[in-house]
Amino acid sequence: MKLLIIDDEKSIRNTLKEILEFEGHNVSLASDGVEGLALATSDSFDVIFSDIKMPNMDGMELLDRLNEANIDSSVIMISGHGSIDSAVDCIKKGAFDFIQKPLDLNRILITLRNATDRTNLVKETKTLKKRVSKIPEIVGVSSAITRIKDMIERVAPTEARVLITGSNGTGKELVARWLHEKSSRNSMPFVEVNCAAIPGELIESELFGHEKGAFTSAVKQHKGKFEQADGGTLFLDEIGDMSLAAQAKVLRVLQENRISRVGSDKDISVKVRVIAATNKNLNEEIERGTFREDLYHRLSVIVIHVPPLSERREDIPLLTKHFLEQISQESGLPLRKIDDNALEELAGYKWTGNIRELRNVVERLMILSNNVITKEDVIDYAKPIFR
Repeated sequence: MKLLIIDDEKSIRNTLKEILEFEGHNVSLASDGVEGLALATSDSFDVIFSDIKMPNMDGMELLDRLNEANIDSSVIMISGHGSIDSAVDCIKKGAFDFIQKPLDLNRILITLRNATDRTNLVKETKTLKKRVSKIPEIVGVSSAITRIKDMIERVAPTEARVLITGSNGTGKELVARWLHEKSSRNSMPFVEVNCAAIPGELIESELFGHEKGAFTSAVKQHKGKFEQADGGTLFLDEIGDMSLAAQAKVLRVLQENRISRVGSDKDISVKVRVIAATNKNLNEEIERGTFREDLYHRLSVIVIHVPPLSERREDIPLLTKHFLEQISQESGLPLRKIDDNALEELAGYKWTGNIRELRNVVERLMILSNNVITKEDVIDYAKPIFR
């Protein structure tokens, strides 16, 4: 088992390390909460032992930061100034157990065994959930990503329409999928329409459907995306590229909750939650006369902006490790480790293609690097694409 000991007392760190290594565990050490957090977020530990009273970052703050980073490790808090209240506070913040100093060997080993069982159970449960749900998680601990996750939790259970803004490759579709997943509509369809990829003359047929014989190639009746998404969520991606004629008809649907197929004068009721996304500044498009202001106000009850990767560089190490694991599972490639210098090198790039580009680079590094990805590997295999 991989263990991390965080304590500002060198004697405690070394004594605990000797005991646990004698039991066959792999042990890393940190002298305060800041160093411990850096190790915990850059590597994977089964169990973390942490003192409560430490300089720079105490154990309680460390627990909060570990929770924010979604660290799976079981945390055992240790203290020479323990009390029932402090033990209860630790447990409330997610600690597995609380041990008072001086440390008792038997208590340590029993608690460690139980904590290890808990860690294994958490990891197995997450693995099963990932297999059941095909929706990737939103990875990151930056303030921007934390705010987006909070917005999703608040907005998803409502029926409010959401407009998601941001550059290409930032993960707008992922935000839309989680808004659907965490809503009461999650058992109903999530239907996606890429408005930029559909020719203007076909967009109405795609959205509203058509009757047989409505036009030359309409050889049979076709249900449009609004009907397909009935009861669920319709995601209109790149809505800034939709024609004005189609915008007018979408506005009518949002106002009346009714559609009519091309070639029919019959209205069909639909109950659809619409989520839209764009990489354009719609206010500027309104000024140019290419986007309807009334449609904008209908769509933007809630606006969620997904920032470019260059504005959330602190998430790059977590995203990189996430993609390493994901690509390994999907492709069967052996899982590579990556050293801190390589992560620092990656964090310094521009990432004009955002998360999509980062994933491509990680896959390239997985294929071309040895067991441990180094800074030199990043310079050799990632940097040329930015020249």
